[in-house]
Amino acid sequence: MKPRPLLPKWAGGHVHPSPGGLSRACRETEFSCGGRLNPCIPKTWRCDGKAECENASDEEGCAPRPRLLHPGCVHGSWRCDGGADCLDRSDEADCARTTCRPDEFACDDGSCIHGSRQCDQRYDCRDMSDEMGCVNASRCEAPTHFKCRSGECIGMDRVCDRNNDCHDWSDEPLRECGTNECLYNNGGCSHICKDLRMGFECLCPAGFRLADTKNCEDIDECAIPDTCSQMCINQIGSYKCECQAGYQIDPTTKTCKAIGTVAYLFFTNRHEVRKMTLDKSEYTRVIPRLKSAVTLDMNIASNQIFWSDISQKKIYSAPMDTAANATQHHVVIDSEIDAPEGIAVDWVHGNLYWTDSVRSSISVTTADGSRRKTLLRKDLSKPRAIVVDPRNNFLYWTDWGTPAKIEKAGLNGGDRIALVTDNIIWPNGITLDLLNQRLYWVDSKLHTLSSMDVQGGGRHTLIIDEERLAHPLGITVFEERVFWTDVSNNAILSANRLTGSDIRPVAEHLSSPEDIVLYHNLKQPAGMDWCRVANGGCEFLCLAAPQVGRHPPKYTCACPDHMTLARDMRRCVPATATEAAPLPPQPPVTSEALPSLPPLPHRPLQTTASTTRPTAKAPTRPPVIITSTTTTAEADRTTAKPAVITPLTQEPVNTPPSTTPGPHTPTPPGPHTPTGLPGTLRVHVAAVVVVTAFISLLLWRNYRLKNTNTIHFDNPVYQKTTEDQVHICRSHSPDGYSYPPKQIVSLDEEADNPAFSEN
Repeated sequence: MKPRPLLPKWAGGHVHPSPGGLSRACRETEFSCGGRLNPCIPKTWRCDGKAECENASDEEGCAPRPRLLHPGCVHGSWRCDGGADCLDRSDEADCARTTCRPDEFACDDGSCIHGSRQCDQRYDCRDMSDEMGCVNASRCEAPTHFKCRSGECIGMDRVCDRNNDCHDWSDEPLRECGTNECLYNNGGCSHICKDLRMGFECLCPAGFRLADTKNCEDIDECAIPDTCSQMCINQIGSYKCECQAGYQIDPTTKTCKAIGTVAYLFFTNRHEVRKMTLDKSEYTRVIPRLKSAVTLDMNIASNQIFWSDISQKKIYSAPMDTAANATQHHVVIDSEIDAPEGIAVDWVHGNLYWTDSVRSSISVTTADGSRRKTLLRKDLSKPRAIVVDPRNNFLYWTDWGTPAKIEKAGLNGGDRIALVTDNIIWPNGITLDLLNQRLYWVDSKLHTLSSMDVQGGGRHTLIIDEERLAHPLGITVFEERVFWTDVSNNAILSANRLTGSDIRPVAEHLSSPEDIVLYHNLKQPAGMDWCRVANGGCEFLCLAAPQVGRHPPKYTCACPDHMTLARDMRRCVPATATEAAPLPPQPPVTSEALPSLPPLPHRPLQTTASTTRPTAKAPTRPPVIITSTTTTAEADRTTAKPAVITPLTQEPVNTPPSTTPGPHTPTPPGPHTPTGLPGTLRVHVAAVVVVTAFISLLLWRNYRLKNTNTIHFDNPVYQKTTEDQVHICRSHSPDGYSYPPKQIVSLDEEADNPAFSEN
């Protein structure tokens, strides 16, 4: 029997050899390569930028692919900077290398700095190579050295040895040598007094430190970040670590271990989504035959998995148990989307957030994709990874544009703030340790893994490694380990999340691993969904508000991109009404003069160039005047014009029957007919009435102006233009393991392992 040929590197683990080595006929859903090893591949793999056919025929005659993801597109300033940013190192090809002067230090990226700036505890090279491998020169300090008053530095063993080692004999003072100062009042030390050859020093026991030269104070170990894996309780001279609910102390490592379901690592492997246990006892394919999956997330409570395909320009969802069946895939978003490089599931409120680096935006949608909104667009350049905290209602994201940064905002888009803006160049993956409220991220340009708290403080660089952090993309954290994918090494690695030590490979020989997510029930704790009942009263979207301050709102309503909130901050009205001409100011009426009225029913907007009165009869209703407001929609102002006088009714007036003469019958004058008044008297009466009315009007207007608190929105500063420029209802109130020998998922594995069977 003829042996089966080995899988070449380009085959990617998907070949369809036929008996005798002959090519079989391809199905309608497959592309014919015309080769012998893998004659057929899925059609979705054609023109995806990577050759799967042995003759590369699947990439022939293809239109140029849009360079969306950063492994294929980098900043122009990174060209010839000494660090390979492209996977094929093409950004460093044919580059002229500068030669530094003898008095300069050559940075690893090829740039030069003055020699005095090396090892000065400041990063002067862009790649920070000027501070690597620095060893501080030992200083002449006690208790190991003695500084002579004449300038020499000698060892402490040469002090008070009856030999003059200093030029000024300052090492042999008669009064200090041979005297034990600790015998009198403990030398004034609060705890420990140590006698020296010359003089003495005060020391502190473990858990204490010197507050001054003689007195000790307790060390608050809990103030040091990551002293304990979860909870830290400070004690006098010591501290104690405890675990949150759902975790227990490991007696061996003294760290917190999760109790509950088995933990899995889910990750994208270009054409597939795979999962594996942390001990690698289970390693299976979850979703096969994808085109170019780049990011994923899941809702553990609803057992749903979400992923995006950068080539299809779509976001999908599927039940986790049947995700291998393509008929169970549901398209969540397939329009107005270009580069969904990061997605995050809000498991409490049932929403999905995603970034788009081409549209420079962050959007939100319901889990079924029926209602969506562009949440943030201003001051975004290349947003990539995104993570949410539905307990405190915040989202965090990385932006590798110019300038690069890490930002934070509420789940409704409010309270936005930049957390990291310096010492950051190419931030990719970001993850949140929900229990400890700490963020972890990777930088592909600086080759670093860093962490900080959710307020931007306590920043630490845990790992700097150009080999094992060559091009990191995705990152996740669980218990005491942090996991990340590296597309240059085609591997998943892990390290201790507190110290950055103990770096181990988790999976190797992968194919473009990008995003990674850890599955465990404790990763998504339950929370209160204030939008669950009647969508919070919102007509379109109900978004959780960030919990800041003493009395923050629980949620705010939001509208689609082409609409804006009405005056009740719940309904949506067309945003084009803001283009209508502003109405002239009307005489205000105080709210005390009007009874409490229900909200007005919604009416269609009038968006003509000039405001006209409707010709159709409208039912009679009392006037509604808003005299003090900060959120009145411009659209309502163009249709609901405040009135001072109640409109006349349109009902006919019932008149009692009379014997009024016909139109052609003359009416004889009677005794009460006014025609008998003189003309001059009638003129005087009319003049008095007009003057009286005019004076009354002036007095009335003056009274109202003094007693009314009214905001007119004629100032363009107050006029709302688009939804994205306004905050909605913003509150102002006060274990590590080695990977198994067999790594590549090949056809042999698939034949022997029923977990790899395809539908």
